Amino acid sequence: MLITQTPLGMVELIPYPGRLLRIGDFDIIAVTKVQQRLNAVGCGLIAENGFFDNDTKNAIKLFQIRYPDLQGHSLVVDGLLGTLTWGALFGAESVSSYNSAPSQLTQGAINYANSQIGVLEDPLGSNRGPIVDQYQQAVDLILQPGKPGYYWCTAFTYFCYQQAAIQLGLSSNPHIKTAGPLDHWTKARTKAGIIRINRIQATADPSLIKPGALFIIDYGSGLGHTGIVTEINQGRLVTIEGNTNAGGSSNGIGVFKRNSRKISEITRGFIDYSLF
Repeated sequence: MLITQTPLGMVELIPYPGRLLRIGDFDIIAVTKVQQRLNAVGCGLIAENGFFDNDTKNAIKLFQIRYPDLQGHSLVVDGLLGTLTWGALFGAESVSSYNSAPSQLTQGAINYANSQIGVLEDPLGSNRGPIVDQYQQAVDLILQPGKPGYYWCTAFTYFCYQQAAIQLGLSSNPHIKTAGPLDHWTKARTKAGIIRINRIQATADPSLIKPGALFIIDYGSGLGHTGIVTEINQGRLVTIEGNTNAGGSSNGIGVFKRNSRKISEITRGFIDYSLF
């Protein structure tokens, strides 16, 4: 039996089962271990029978109220057992992290995105600037002298993939040429070779998300945001994003590296170009 350290003390290392556990699940091994752990940390006197019943859900909610995730952030109190709650229960080693891109192209896009961290609009708030203009022109946006530019988060991801494709000597950039994150999500559905992972799939099994994938958030009313995933760390994402700021704005002032987005908050899903 493997033992690992958690903020709540030593515990048996129980790997995340690769799917979201919820009320009604009957998994004699995984759910029993969860029930035993919840009882051990004082979040319930519940039956240890492998059935995810209402008592188990309430005990999980109590745990989510009392304890943070592995990075000290509050857990969502929903009674669901995903990677963040699982990691808080069983430690960091119980939930896999991924920091290796699956292809030369996706790694190349990450490398180029890293080189752009710190690029800022000039002037700030204009959606313009010598380098920001290059991103936008790459997706055929027409910029008028002295006028503001456009939202450029998708233009940034396109440009990163374009530079990676050039460096690898590829004949074309497989990233769909578009300036809109939601348009990107829609068109990716019909292009051969592109993998789309929706929010439900990604939340249940974070191992589906690979470094180099692009997250797509839908804010409604046609507005969205995107960025490049560089690492998946116990249910949270490390990302490089254009047209954002340290707080994660969808119309910010530059290129920033961020480490606080939750997989469950990515409302549309992820686009994966690793097959190219």
